[in-house]
Order: sequence, then structure tokens, then C-alpha cells
Amino acid sequence: MSNIKLDIKNVYGCVTRPEIMGLQEEVSANLEMLKKGSGEGNDFLGWLRLPSSITEAELTAVEKTAERLRDRSDIVIVIGIGGSYLGAKAVNDALSDSFEMLKKERKNPMMIFAGHHISEDYMQELTAMLDQYNYAIVVISKSGTTTEPAIAFRILKEHLEKKVGSEEAVSRIVAITDATKGALRKLAEQEGYETYVIPDDVGGRFSVLTPVGLVPLAVSGFNIRQLVQGGADMEKACLNNADLNTNPAALYAATRNALYRKGKKIEILVNYQVKLHYVAEWWKQLYGESEGKDGKGIFPAAVDNSSDLHSMGQYIQEGERILFETVISIKENDHTVKIPSDDKNLDGLNYLAGKKIDEVNKMAELGTALAHIDGEVPNMRIEIPRLDAYNVGQLMYFFELACGISGYMLGVNPFNQPGVEAYKKNMFALLEKPGFEKETEKIRKRL
Repeated sequence: MSNIKLDIKNVYGCVTRPEIMGLQEEVSANLEMLKKGSGEGNDFLGWLRLPSSITEAELTAVEKTAERLRDRSDIVIVIGIGGSYLGAKAVNDALSDSFEMLKKERKNPMMIFAGHHISEDYMQELTAMLDQYNYAIVVISKSGTTTEPAIAFRILKEHLEKKVGSEEAVSRIVAITDATKGALRKLAEQEGYETYVIPDDVGGRFSVLTPVGLVPLAVSGFNIRQLVQGGADMEKACLNNADLNTNPAALYAATRNALYRKGKKIEILVNYQVKLHYVAEWWKQLYGESEGKDGKGIFPAAVDNSSDLHSMGQYIQEGERILFETVISIKENDHTVKIPSDDKNLDGLNYLAGKKIDEVNKMAELGTALAHIDGEVPNMRIEIPRLDAYNVGQLMYFFELACGISGYMLGVNPFNQPGVEAYKKNMFALLEKPGFEKETEKIRKRL
């Protein structure tokens, strides 16, 4: 059963419902192509039936690893870049207490990330902080040679070994990597690290329900069983059902492509819950890396409202009419905070006295939608019941399946990322990496 509710009525000023429903045959064909594995990138479809295929033994193994690391750690450092960290970061931030890091006592290790950029100041400040805490490392890399995470792991491995000794460090490091090959696999076997496998047929941006996401999330105490169950239930609801009337993932793919064909080139993912910020960052990678190729693709952007209504809101309301919005709305919050009355009422807010903060937030959401419709910005609304592991699991599989369908509708291979390699070649040449001598010579002449 799908808990995701998708409302598309606010796009009808740009595209009509018959136009969207007219894409049924195209959607059905592309969903069938995914299921049969007959389209481009078919060697990276392991995510498609992943949620329902995760076994009890796999979940139990992850939970045992997590228990061992929790006993030794106040902090778990997750080393990875792109899909190797964004999925875990998205779930962590969506489900965590906003001020967990300031609590004097915590039940579970706090998740901190490294290897997702190349900031010298960040690394120095991270290692200085880690001098004061017990920590474990989950390093995630298919090859073990991706520059950003490889640098971070080299530095943090040395730091941990100096802090607790080489033998104890081995028990605090888990490597998630290729099953048989690569530098990290070789190092893990030499050192004796516990390992988990990144499946060959699952790309990084689709990997949150593999050990890439499940191991660090379990260490930090999240309910990975509920996360997986949410994904499995969404898979069951949508994978074998192409009907645009009952499959929200298919309807989302169809609607965004209908808008794109009407000249709407930018999609803004909007939230009114700050905890969803990194869900949007994960979504941006998922769609940007999957669709942005061959001179095609909807550009994925994101805003956090109501904060960004005081900045990007101006452009969205009155800028160039090339964008549409998809709003993620959370029906119920975990907490209730009411606005108090004030005798002086100098701020003029007594008309809100007794109301929940979320009532104000929901009216900001509705008022913005109406203003943007008047400003010729089509918007869709995705409603989920509440922010918990089950519903986040549903939301992530919803976006993944829609991405596969949508990429094929655009006529691209949604499962490769050839453009990602362009910066790496130039960087390696500039750093004079062995094997790049010709490229180094060429780039020096160019500069």
C-alpha cells in the first residue's frame, strides 16, 4: 500500500489532465522496459526489486555490526561522496532530533560525514574534535580510489590508529565496497576489516537501501527494518501497476515530463519542514545525475520554505516562467507547540494565540501555492502522513521508480553518469597523477 498522495491539479493551468493521461501508453512502455531490463543501463537495475529482496539474515547481520560499533563509539564517521553519503544523510537528518548534537547524553552515536568534499579546514577541525570522542568509521567506496573519500579515509584511518591502536582500530572500521576487487577491498582483506558489498547492479544514487545506507543508519540507531518495509510496500504498490490513476510514481513521471515538453525546464523541490533539506539534496543528485545528459533534462533545484520565501521566493513568483514546483507536505508532526497570548501584543500576533505553529506553517504552504499558481508556476503536492522511517522509505522508492520511468521518457540512459568523469580527468592532470602525463601537458598549454 502506498502512503504517498500525489495531487497534480495545480498544474492544469499549464498542461491539462487529458494531456497527462495521454502519456499512459508511453509510461506503460517505459515501466515495462525497466521491469524487463530491455532499456539502456539495464545492468544497473538492482535497485528495482531491492526492498522486497532484502533478507532477514542481511538485516540481522547489519544490526549486529551496528551494535558492536555503538558499544565503542560516540560518533560514527561516514566516509563517502555522492550516493555513498547522500542517502544516509537524507534519512539521518529527516528522522533525527534537530539538536541531537548538543545533547549531553545520547543513546546512539551521532553521524558525521567526511570525504564528501575537499576542504582542508573541515578536515583539520574534524580531527581536532575527534581527539575528544570515541568514534568508528564506515568507509564507502566501490573502488577505494575515488579522490575525496580516499583522502579522508587515509587521514582518519591514521588518526584512529594513533588514538586507539591498530588492533582496536580494526574493530571500529567497516568497509562497504566491491565484492572482489578494488583498492578498498584489498586493504580491508589485508587489515581484517568487516566488510559489506556494494552490489554491482546498483548505482550510488539508488543505493540507500543497500549496506551503503543501512549500515551507518543502523549504527546511529534508526529503524532500518521500517525503512526497508516502506520501500518494499511502495515497490509492491507501484512496480507492477502502470495505471496513472493509481500509481503515484508513474503519475509523477508523466506530469513532470508533460511540463517539460511545455517549456518548464526547472523543477524546484519545496519543503516546509527543515528536516527534509537533505532529502532534497539526495533528490537533486538522483534526478540531476540520471537525467542531465545528451543536452536534455529537467534541472533539479530545491528550496526550504518558509525561509526561502524571503529570498528565492521573489524569483519563483515573478522571474522567468521556466519552472515548476513539487511540494513535499508532511501531514502530522511529532510535537505540538502552541503560540501563547501576550497582554501587550506589540508584535500583533494575538490573532494567532492558541494556534499550533504547524497551523501557521500549513497556511504559509497553501498561501504560497495559490500565489505561485497566480504567478503561472505549476505545482504538484506530495503528501506523506508523517516523518518516520517507514514513510521515508516509501518516499525514496517513489522517487527512484519515477526517476527510472522519467529518464526513459526523456530518451536518455538514466543509469550512467559520463559527465561526472570530466572534472576528474582535468583534476588528475593538474595534480600530475601517474598515467596522465599527456593530459597534464595538454592542460598546461591550455592554461
